[in-house]
Amino acid sequence: MTRKRGISTRQIHHPYRAPAGWNAVPVPVAKASTVLFRDTADLHDYKPRDGKSYRYGLHGTPTSYTLAARLATLEGAEHCLLTPSGLAAITLVSMALLRPGDEVLVPDNAYGQNRYLTESFLPQFGITHRFYDPLDAAGFKSLIGDKTKLVWLEAAGSITLEFPDLLGLIAACRERGVITALDNTWGAGVAFDPFALAHGVGVDISMQALTKYPSGGADVLMGAVYTRQQALHDKLNWTHEHLGYGVASNDVELVLRSLPTLELRYHAQDASTRTLATWMQSRPEVARVLHPALPGSPGHEHWLATSSDGAACLFSAVFKPEYAMAQVDAFVDALQLFGIGYSWAGPMSLAVPYDMSRSRSLATPCGEGVIVRFAIGLEAEADLRADLEQAFAALR
Repeated sequence: MTRKRGISTRQIHHPYRAPAGWNAVPVPVAKASTVLFRDTADLHDYKPRDGKSYRYGLHGTPTSYTLAARLATLEGAEHCLLTPSGLAAITLVSMALLRPGDEVLVPDNAYGQNRYLTESFLPQFGITHRFYDPLDAAGFKSLIGDKTKLVWLEAAGSITLEFPDLLGLIAACRERGVITALDNTWGAGVAFDPFALAHGVGVDISMQALTKYPSGGADVLMGAVYTRQQALHDKLNWTHEHLGYGVASNDVELVLRSLPTLELRYHAQDASTRTLATWMQSRPEVARVLHPALPGSPGHEHWLATSSDGAACLFSAVFKPEYAMAQVDAFVDALQLFGIGYSWAGPMSLAVPYDMSRSRSLATPCGEGVIVRFAIGLEAEADLRADLEQAFAALR
């Protein structure tokens, strides 16, 4: 008589396996830490992290491999590595490519956490840095030295939204054999192809905070790093594995669910943003509006030169100098449809005031006025305009 196994044993070792052949629009969610091998020979057989084999949940599942493949297609890349956040993606690039004695060049208008990483974290490893004006390719060229091993690019710049001279900056780096890495969160793989810009110029590495457009729901933290060159991917992949970066399958599921609507959301939010940014220029309280698609905004001609297909959901308004920070804060507090919070590209519009004197080394286009960055969501554009109009009364 066969001995009856215990309840927990029967549950863990149940013989039923779902039949092959299941197919549906959503990608099945595969969760695992332990991945089971067929036998010890399979266990001892080396399995590269190439999207075709599995060895441990941290290194990839069918669900995360699917997201990486789709994102690579979106960005025009051959390879994609997923990270726990956009900042983790930036950290991965810098840690993979920089060594003691190396120098990294960073645009003065870079994402604040990249700037903090560069100023406060990398120096303890003997890595130096300099900040550069992203609109001055000629001046930038003179900064590249023998120790320069990595140049960060960002399009458009954080908060002040200057659009850099990507073509000139990348050309200068190619002349000196320096690797370029672009924070393409703003472009999201929709506005332009970072690996094939105008005249065949492209970056070596692109990264995105998937927290923004690819998620679209303001409910996921994730990042991605993209490459076309195998050797460069291998360096990043090695560091990725040794840093222990992994992403949760449920988060991967959410991004996969949002990807089919990314382009629609990008263009819808772009259209509302351009309308509101143009209207904001007419307000007597505003000294200047910063938005790459607006003529006269810093770097507008560079935005046009990249054959851009979009301009995202952000614009910033520089208030006239007579309005103090407290008054601008009151304006933001009076908004009813705009949340006060960081990040962007979610369904809700956001507004955040900034004192740029604390986060830049070089001159900004803000002048003396307080700046407010607006992230336009998916609300009706007319409702957002009415909300902005009523909030302007708080300035007075």
